[in-house]
Amino acid sequence: MAGASVPLGLLLLGGGRAESPRDALREELLLSPLPSGDLAATFQFRTRWDSELQREGVSHYGLFPKALGQLISKYSVRELHLSLTQGFWRTRSWGQPYLQAPAGAELWVWFQNSVTDVDKAWKDLSNILSGIFCASLNFIDSTNTVTPTASFKPLGLANVTNHHLLIYAVLPREVVCTENLTPWKKLLPCGSKAGLAVLLKAERLFYSSYHSQAVHIRPICRDASCLSISWELRQTLTVVLDIFSIGQGKKDWSLFKMFSRTLTEACPLASESKVYVDISSKDQENELLEVIPPPLSTHEAAVQGERKTYAVYDLLNPALFNVSRSLNVQLKWKRPQDGSHLSMPVLHAQRYVSGYGLQTGEISTLIYNSHLYRAFPILLLETVPWYLRLYVHTLTIITKGKENKPSYIHFQPAQDRRRPHLLEMLIQLPANSVTKITIQFERALLKWTEYTPDPNHGFYVSPSVLSALVPSVLAMKAVDAEQSPLFTSLFPSSDGTSYFVRLYTEPLLVNLPTPDFSMPYNVICLTCTVVAVCYGSFYNLLTRTFHVEEPSRGHLAKRLANIIRKLRGVPLL
Repeated sequence: MAGASVPLGLLLLGGGRAESPRDALREELLLSPLPSGDLAATFQFRTRWDSELQREGVSHYGLFPKALGQLISKYSVRELHLSLTQGFWRTRSWGQPYLQAPAGAELWVWFQNSVTDVDKAWKDLSNILSGIFCASLNFIDSTNTVTPTASFKPLGLANVTNHHLLIYAVLPREVVCTENLTPWKKLLPCGSKAGLAVLLKAERLFYSSYHSQAVHIRPICRDASCLSISWELRQTLTVVLDIFSIGQGKKDWSLFKMFSRTLTEACPLASESKVYVDISSKDQENELLEVIPPPLSTHEAAVQGERKTYAVYDLLNPALFNVSRSLNVQLKWKRPQDGSHLSMPVLHAQRYVSGYGLQTGEISTLIYNSHLYRAFPILLLETVPWYLRLYVHTLTIITKGKENKPSYIHFQPAQDRRRPHLLEMLIQLPANSVTKITIQFERALLKWTEYTPDPNHGFYVSPSVLSALVPSVLAMKAVDAEQSPLFTSLFPSSDGTSYFVRLYTEPLLVNLPTPDFSMPYNVICLTCTVVAVCYGSFYNLLTRTFHVEEPSRGHLAKRLANIIRKLRGVPLL
């Protein structure tokens, strides 16, 4: 990447020209023991660039990747969010995620109102991102692309008007592997040579229950007056490791046990490099966790409605490496977990397909609000392919045995082979309740060329998206985004009474009526055989040359001589 060795500070373009904009890098690792005994590791690398990328003439790039900067400038992108995920976040066992993404590939982009042909810009942008991240984003087309009206609000500036256009797409079948991780790491200013990125060892990261890497680009205010903006690039990576199997039956863990490496230094280009370890305990009298080495400082924050305590290791602090030249954070359980502290998340959901046969079916979504005394609304987004024909009149929403009418509903019917169904609803969830949403569908017949290479495996349906402001038990005060950890500032709360949560359900696997593909194979074999025999014989008759041989005069004499020689035992002529 160009400019990776450029130091921080003011950089001159030369020749008496103006100073180039400043950029800064913050890197962070959050280690969170999960209620199930697993461990979640969340990496965040934030690059902030004080520049107007939309203006012309930007030719110098320091820490900000040039490939992404040129995309923003050329296609007038307001915000860009891309995630590649392998696995599914189990909310009931692991709790609320900091950054959840659907299985497969997800891409949603806000375009500026200056874009004249949005469809062409969207197609070109997805094709270029497919080449950058070695993903199958080039398969995004109109059949899996929707334009939500309320579900995905911008994460950056709040002054995005209705003239800006949002486009959203999901590829549930996308498989994430090292080919996707390698270009993602190359976008980092230090690559994987220094800092927290040295822990990104592919063979350890993909030996996990959940793997999600993402890229978030958005504009942010440079100061309180917001007269000028900066561009923020966040590269996030979340993995869930099964420590019980890695640790050979022990739940104690360390950086070397998880990643086969330790930390020796921070990235030289980073202005902040920290490791956070969640040492919060439900048992306030007896601590359950012991962290080695002891942290030099701790940090307390209200995260997702709970008060958390984190052990902080600052890699830029020289005192951290005085005793040892490497940092190998270890966490040991003082006593076994009894499982009594497991708490149900306030909001979680699940989705499944019911019915029998290959003609009709029903999609059911269960949404749980486990808050004992607070009700709150949720915004539900459903994207269903065109070959599952929804019957909107069969839509039912039942809560505690009663009908629950949505306060807002937006439905865009699908068009065969052109666009999917889009359904958005704003539903009120009563306290301590389960809301069941069902809708019936009919399976369509596809052309034989539209089936996948493995049609009997089934067809994937994109997961549902739930967006909500969940009530908080604790009062969360507004904090400075530059002073707080990165994992608390991606979804800032508008006030101290609630926090934003975006959840995804499971992707569905639906079987469609599938023809017997062995019959075309038999027809092809029979046709080829008939053509080969008939045409081959006819062609042979047309092209072969026949010659008539006249019998020789000495033929009879030769036969008589051979008979005599045979009786005498002499070799024949």
